[in-house]
Amino acid sequence: MILALMKQVLVKLPYLHPTNQLDLISKRERKNNTWIIIGCKRSISRQLHCNFKSLYSISRIKKFRNVAAMSTISNAIIKDHRELKQYYDEVVNNVNNHDHQQRFGNQFTWELARHSVGEELVVYPAFEKHLGVQGKEMAEHDRKEHHKVKLMLKEFQNMSASDPNYVPKLQELWKSLEEHIEEEERDDMPALEEKLRSIEGETESMAKSFGRTKAFVPSRSHPSAGEHPPFETVMGLLTAPIDDVADIFRKFPDQTISPNPSTK
Repeated sequence: MILALMKQVLVKLPYLHPTNQLDLISKRERKNNTWIIIGCKRSISRQLHCNFKSLYSISRIKKFRNVAAMSTISNAIIKDHRELKQYYDEVVNNVNNHDHQQRFGNQFTWELARHSVGEELVVYPAFEKHLGVQGKEMAEHDRKEHHKVKLMLKEFQNMSASDPNYVPKLQELWKSLEEHIEEEERDDMPALEEKLRSIEGETESMAKSFGRTKAFVPSRSHPSAGEHPPFETVMGLLTAPIDDVADIFRKFPDQTISPNPSTK
């Protein structure tokens, strides 16, 4: 069923990422306060839609783009880290609400998968380019840490919130991820920013590139794709559309910009 659906919507279903919402809106039409995705055939059992209230307004999108244009790469990375912590807390602090846990567990997976590949394609090559031998060592060290986290995320993403191991698995994952985050914010990113200061607009350009890259990479963990471009880039382009279509049938938090218009 998924493969059949992919053939119908693969090309025409854009990513619901804040950085390309304006392009997305141009491909929609408003009908009864609902954005209907143009191009989805009527043979699909239900029209894919999302409540208009759950989308950013155009003014908020413009504001996001203006802020992103002024953001440094460190700010972009740290922002993602804080959001991941927020999603993690929503899962572990709501043990009696499996629906809530599943929604935020899916959001956690979506954000971490994209964030990790974004770093591997944009940030780690910058370590190697601007920090010489030290940068190469940093990048390889971080890639190894990413691979460990990806393996755990792959296991977690396929679990149900009703599974008694759901929260313990996420806690195990977070322990490794938190150590990586602390090291990255304390050592790696400051070292990179120090080098980028001498290149006008470089850190801001990297932040924009990081945001754009996350819009086109997989939203699920695929450890077999590796952590090195260009192979990871090719694999990402192949697997991202599959993840995007499958995300339509997953639950995500209400009122959150997520990778699909599903409100189930």
